[in-house]
Amino acid sequence: QVQLVESGGGLVQAGGSLRLSCAASGITFSQYAMGWFRQAPGKAYEFVAAISWSGRDTYYAASVKGRFTISRDNAKNTVYLQMNSLKAEDTALYYCAADSTGWGTKRSRAEYNYWGQGTQVTVST
Repeated sequence: QVQLVESGGGLVQAGGSLRLSCAASGITFSQYAMGWFRQAPGKAYEFVAAISWSGRDTYYAASVKGRFTISRDNAKNTVYLQMNSLKAEDTALYYCAADSTGWGTKRSRAEYNYWGQGTQVTVST
């Protein structure tokens, strides 16, 4: 059974930082690209970042580039999202997702194979 479990969300002031983690089980983690998406209330899912199976290639949405960093530890079956300089508009439910193609180039929610349950990030002003 595949499980992706996010953690690390919470309430933070604007300008602050959070690090999200996503622990995977039930898949050969090192063969999967991993992505982060978010959904704010009343809005569609939004691609945030993705990382290739090796960690060599990373991709970011324009809205977070330069502030967020995606990384992974294949030995721990975990992907991370370091979020700095947080803004109120970053408030959302953040999800991690696994992509079996491995390359990390997918930006559409429908193209990912597995999803976590999400972790809430709330940025106060």
